[in-house]
Amino acid sequence: MTKKFYVTTPIYYLNSAPHIGHAYTTLAADILARYKKSKGEDVYFLTGTDEHGANIEKAANNAGITPQKWVDNMAEKFIDLWKVLNISYDDFIRTTQKRHELTVQEIFEILLKKGDIYKGKYSGKYCLSCEAYIDESELVDGKCPIHKKEPQLIEEETYFFKLSAYQEPLLKFYEQNKDFLSPHFRAAEIVNFVKNGLRDLSVTRTKVKWGIPVKSDPAHTIYVWFDALINYISAVGYGKVLGINELADYKCDFEQYWPADTHLIGKEIFRFHAVIWPAVLMALGLPLPKKVFAHGWWTVEGEKMSKSLGNFIDPRDITDKYGVDPLRYFIFREVPFGGDGDFSMEAFKRRFNADLANDLGNLLSRTLNMAAKNLKEIPQDCAVSGSMLEKCASADTEYDVHMNNLEFDKALDTAWLIIGGMNKYIDETKPWSLAKSEPEKAKAILLELVFALRYVCKWISPFMPQTAEEMARRLKAGVIEKYPPLFPRIEA
Repeated sequence: MTKKFYVTTPIYYLNSAPHIGHAYTTLAADILARYKKSKGEDVYFLTGTDEHGANIEKAANNAGITPQKWVDNMAEKFIDLWKVLNISYDDFIRTTQKRHELTVQEIFEILLKKGDIYKGKYSGKYCLSCEAYIDESELVDGKCPIHKKEPQLIEEETYFFKLSAYQEPLLKFYEQNKDFLSPHFRAAEIVNFVKNGLRDLSVTRTKVKWGIPVKSDPAHTIYVWFDALINYISAVGYGKVLGINELADYKCDFEQYWPADTHLIGKEIFRFHAVIWPAVLMALGLPLPKKVFAHGWWTVEGEKMSKSLGNFIDPRDITDKYGVDPLRYFIFREVPFGGDGDFSMEAFKRRFNADLANDLGNLLSRTLNMAAKNLKEIPQDCAVSGSMLEKCASADTEYDVHMNNLEFDKALDTAWLIIGGMNKYIDETKPWSLAKSEPEKAKAILLELVFALRYVCKWISPFMPQTAEEMARRLKAGVIEKYPPLFPRIEA
């Protein structure tokens, strides 16, 4: 039976256009999905958009259009960017879709009947940007620690989810499943938060109309996080499992893909995914995801991205000028995935020229140019051996370990160590000179280089699919041609 792999991004909130931060998570999921597919796994890659809540309602009102029109327009911006960035997702879920809304409503009613959801009154400080109530102990100088704004004091009738009942089950689960909270250096934050005591969670609002109404009490709309997190199961057909008639013909197979193997998210929403989401799944009696991986934030030229500074980077500004693959390569080679990173054009151009134009591009060009002079054709298979190929075989195992651990920078380091070694090997063996005195030995070296480049092509494929495809075309069996450089140098 083919091994399955279900990977998700967060669903992106549609109060603003997509930027490099959104692209980072989605590209990471794409890289992981492409890698798993290359290993023959049955991959399901989900992304999408979070389309309910007060901020959406406010943005639409300010624009003079309906909330539905607003989210339709904004969702298209994300879909268009994912096309530009060559994202190979299998499904794009929108929380305004019936498959999601009906599933959320049914889950709410199930937990209401079970007693895990109950009606009460809530008075507390609410951060509009987070769409969440914030405990006094979490405030920094009276402000939300993420958005640096003072929360509003709100009192209203609400339904609560019994999050407090899952404190000990969550702690036990963390202890028994060490990879669930990833990367590991972020685990203590979540464990300590849960150990300090969980409060029941408000999961509906009466003052926000743009949301999914509670089926048995339509005056309430379902709070955005309880709504949003359910996308991970509504997308793969949990509504069909619940027997919702309108979803009877839904194609996706819940039993095949759930539980998710990896949820990729930004660190600012780690707590929602590592505490609330597994508690909801426990309440439903469903298996929990295998891993929630929270990566860091990107700054731009040393400054946090913000609307007031106007320093949000639109990935298209870079891809239009330098291509898609260089951007995909840069953001995963420059910074270990999981930590914080800084985007600077100086660093981007330096990597472009040194790693792509000089190291990889030059290696491919010089190898094929020498092969064109000394080989009649490139074979598909033949008995090729040598120290360089031995190093490739060893690196291939190391590469797999790094990819499975989401150590994308180390996987690329492994590839570039071989690339550097191949360039050095050419300089040391001088096949162009050797061809004059020992042509057969020169041919053997060139064949070894060609076969080693096929390893490189495989390694870079998840990160730079278009580049890998072009490399594979040039390295294919058959007559050798002359080609232009893969990456012409750019002015630093």
